[in-house]
Amino acid sequence: MGKGDRKTAKGKRYNSSYGNARPKKAVTKASGTAAAPAAKKAAKTVAKAPAAKKVAVKKAAKE
Repeated sequence: MGKGDRKTAKGKRYNSSYGNARPKKAVTKASGTAAAPAAKKAAKTVAKAPAAKKVAVKKAAKE
């Protein structure tokens, strides 16, 4: 079973083709019920409001 054998993964690579011996997607084990892949949540950037400036109260000069 070598390069010329189209039924093996090595033969598929040599022939530049795909099939059951060389699937395009990785084969995963089926374990009972299939769960949907978890979608990644987009990171949200929250813009904070600028800090409120405190105005200093001016005191009247004592005379």
